[in-house]
Amino acid sequence: MKKLLFQFDTDPHPAAFDTVVAYDGGADHVIGHGALTPENVGPLVEGTIFTRPPKDKKNTAIFIGGRDLGAGEALLEAVKAKFFADFRVSVMLDSNGSNTTAAAGVACIVSRVPVAGKKAVVLAGTGPVGQRVAALLAREGARVTLTSRSLERARAACEAMKRRFAVTITPVEAVDDEARARAIADARIVFATGAAGVALLREHHWRDNPSLEVIADANATPPLGVEGVTMTDRGVVRHGKICWGAIGFGTLKLALHRACIARLFERNDRILDAEEIYAIAREMLQARRHEVP
Repeated sequence: MKKLLFQFDTDPHPAAFDTVVAYDGGADHVIGHGALTPENVGPLVEGTIFTRPPKDKKNTAIFIGGRDLGAGEALLEAVKAKFFADFRVSVMLDSNGSNTTAAAGVACIVSRVPVAGKKAVVLAGTGPVGQRVAALLAREGARVTLTSRSLERARAACEAMKRRFAVTITPVEAVDDEARARAIADARIVFATGAAGVALLREHHWRDNPSLEVIADANATPPLGVEGVTMTDRGVVRHGKICWGAIGFGTLKLALHRACIARLFERNDRILDAEEIYAIAREMLQARRHEVP
């Protein structure tokens, strides 16, 4: 029986990236639908749950994507609301790659250093990846600060994560390089999650920081988010700090995305959101820990 993945996207057009990875993850056919909302997704969900017999429902799955994480979360809730008894299929949420990127990055950090009780700063963290990074670090016991050029946006993001993950994250306004340097002054972990091509931190602002242990940058578009960290850094030690670049942990991100797609077709009742995807990332690193530098 064919493995069918329905790509539900909140943007007008389903992302080509997600389509390619879906095929690489084992889907036989990917059926994309764009501009989906909680109001119009119902009939599509019903089509996935009422067609195949119970033993074959695992061969149908749903992937939720799009640039807007809030919209993706709302769509996930609308999809789940249609499920009942065994009339359900497995679902994965990865709006803007937020869950797989954050899970891979945080898993790589945790594989090298303990984070519980340590201050972690997520720079420019109001976007989908930044929010998920902050939440996962907080769930690991880190004391997380999230920066934004707007204190209002930082507060809104922290409140959203408190509602979703029951974690407390401190919002900080940091409008320029100097303000961001002050924000990381006593940090042990720094994770930059700004927009593509936006520099957030100069090398001299972190190079001689005596408290800093790990620095990661999710930006793969020059100029990078953190000067002095390369996009291919994979646990490379620079100035005494462990450095991760976007491609450095991006290898795990892609493998994780594919692995999650494969797991959707193992049974019909999986919901893969941040926590579940992060657990899979940790499992994958544990299984191949000899490959982690």
